[in-house]
Amino acid sequence: MSYEVVYANKYYLKHFVEEISLEDSLEEIAYRANIRLAVASDLPIITPGQEIRVSGIAYGGSQMSYLLNPGVVWECESSNNGTKHLSVTVYDRTIYLAKSEDELLLPTGQTASQRLRQYAQSWDIPIGNVPDTKIVLARSVKRSQSIFSMMMEDLKETADKGGDLYRPRMTPNGLELAKLGNNAKVWELEYVQDTTQKRTLEGAVTQVKVLGSQGGDTSLSPVLAVVKGETDKYGTLQKVLQDCKIETAQQAREAANRTLLGMQETFSVNAPDINTLRAGDRVKLNGMELFVTNVRHQLGEPGQMQLELAKEAKVRRDWCA
Repeated sequence: MSYEVVYANKYYLKHFVEEISLEDSLEEIAYRANIRLAVASDLPIITPGQEIRVSGIAYGGSQMSYLLNPGVVWECESSNNGTKHLSVTVYDRTIYLAKSEDELLLPTGQTASQRLRQYAQSWDIPIGNVPDTKIVLARSVKRSQSIFSMMMEDLKETADKGGDLYRPRMTPNGLELAKLGNNAKVWELEYVQDTTQKRTLEGAVTQVKVLGSQGGDTSLSPVLAVVKGETDKYGTLQKVLQDCKIETAQQAREAANRTLLGMQETFSVNAPDINTLRAGDRVKLNGMELFVTNVRHQLGEPGQMQLELAKEAKVRRDWCA
């Protein structure tokens, strides 16, 4: 196997490894590895909280590189059916941002980039490449919630105001912001084993009503805008928006247009593994440019991957929902 697992920065576990899978999703912050080990007398004692990393030869490359690093052992489970095995669940260290809570008051005028640096400084997390997200955010009171949910609120507000889509990623250089679809190499999925295309009106929005500040007990909220989309084609599927940050009719129309989305189309793909693909990366399938929303790599020679794909409009709408 052209993959290496290093535990506690000194134990090389390659000869114990039976299976490795890597999983990534736009709905989660942390990259996850599931590692199955054969237990032998010389296998070191593996316990949660210890450092671990997964490396491999990147698809299309020739040198060993990090696939998940820095990682932390999160869970261990042993089994014995005549042969003893150890299943190890590993997360990159952004898991601590998903599992840790705080309460913060953040002033207006900051960007998501500035706030990410503030979160990282508070939690002694090193910072890597953090591009300027540019969009100025409103004042925000972050009640008791995870640091990850605070970050996602900032990134969703950035996208909702017309900015680019970003997601946090942990790298060997520190916590970074990756722009969705900005991967340097856009892979063409040519050798696909099977593809499932799903089209549905579930989740579609063809009309948006935007309301102003809520009225009293005896009056309804004022209507700032009603924007129609593909009602003639799909019927009326209305969503009501009410956001204290929307104050004018122009802002209401812009927010409504970003919410409109017709038929939902997604793709499920099984293909030979491209082990560096991450959720948020852009790929090409049958001439279409699509975003990876979920990916599971089954590492091996040859490896396999399962992808969930969607067009940018759906990804953006779901991101802001």
